[in-house]
Amino acid sequence: MVTHKRVLVTGGCGYIGSHTLVSLLDPSTASRTNVVYSVVVVDNLVNSSSESLRRVADVVALDGGFATSDDGLSGRDAGGRLEFRKVDCADISALRAVFEEFAPLGGFDAAVHFAGLKAVGESKSMPLRYYEVNLGTTLTLLDLMEEYGCRSIVFSSSATVYGVAKDEKAKLKETDEVGTTITNCYGRTKYMIEQILQDFHASHESSQHEGGGGDDGGKRDAAKDNPWSVVVLRYFNPAGAHPSGKMGEDPSGVPNNLMPFVAQVAVGRRPHVTVFGNDYDTPDGTGVRDYLHVMDLADGHVAALGYADGATTGDNSRSGRGKLSTFNLGTGTGYSVLDMVDAFGRAVGRPIPVVVGPRRPGDVTIYMADPTRAKEEMGWEARKDLDDMCRDLWSWQTNNPNGYRDAA
Repeated sequence: MVTHKRVLVTGGCGYIGSHTLVSLLDPSTASRTNVVYSVVVVDNLVNSSSESLRRVADVVALDGGFATSDDGLSGRDAGGRLEFRKVDCADISALRAVFEEFAPLGGFDAAVHFAGLKAVGESKSMPLRYYEVNLGTTLTLLDLMEEYGCRSIVFSSSATVYGVAKDEKAKLKETDEVGTTITNCYGRTKYMIEQILQDFHASHESSQHEGGGGDDGGKRDAAKDNPWSVVVLRYFNPAGAHPSGKMGEDPSGVPNNLMPFVAQVAVGRRPHVTVFGNDYDTPDGTGVRDYLHVMDLADGHVAALGYADGATTGDNSRSGRGKLSTFNLGTGTGYSVLDMVDAFGRAVGRPIPVVVGPRRPGDVTIYMADPTRAKEEMGWEARKDLDDMCRDLWSWQTNNPNGYRDAA
């Protein structure tokens, strides 16, 4: 039997958020999961564009496409499966208005929380802003979810919570220590939010087990019927773009991540790629990272929603309903900086110019995930490889050399 669920997606116009919308709305998801998702995106568009939503509607062939209002404050497709509200998630009044608007329609079954600031370097120069925005949006969202009875959340965390690993050559596991050796403010905000979610979930677990009647008895019964389910996704290095070439990463200014920078060099917007250090203890001397295709990552969020809902498997021991669960999303395979640059050169058909510079403070030698738990518990694993990432990113870059601004 097919069920219908409405999901609130914060920060859904951004790179990972918009690709996750594709996975949620794609007809193949409904046929695979027996769930038809509708999504409501809230985003303040500070570091993103609502053009990404028009591309989402195009890619998944929503009826009538997607159109924004004349003032740009809202938007929807003809069938109402993709809704947009321009809202700052730290503004509790504005976000409450969204919950109020959709409450008569059944409210939200779950939330996927992407909203926040994410530039590692910038976080070091403006830490108070990062704490204010990243923690503030989360606290506001949790307050309203509790108030309106939406008790399932998938949180976009980061592998940065692991900090500097004790054994840099070992694949990182969810049970490894987190928080103590984080090298930047961005990573600390992710770690703090994970701690908030743990405390929040634990408080509701304990209240469900309390006995007795009284005025709170009804609330406890409701909590047992609709327990809080929290899934934390720690992902490593997203890369690539949608295979259509219509969607991809659209950074403002100088890209913070390697692959969009490489793509801009390839298209002629920048002269060369600077490799920060070539004297690491790796085969070619450059740092090794776990790169993950963004569409694999997007599918991971769909898997997490199903897991939180108890629908991943018939084995209840592997259901995430009522639990707080943490998963690494990665491939478990490491590629060096030069591996990535060379692979992109193959996709482009010519070498990418490289200049070697000094190491950056805080960079580690190797950073790779152990994604075993995600496969065993959620049934998720990465399916795309390095060539897929580079081919799809090049398709996006060549079709949109200036990102979504080309559509203006």
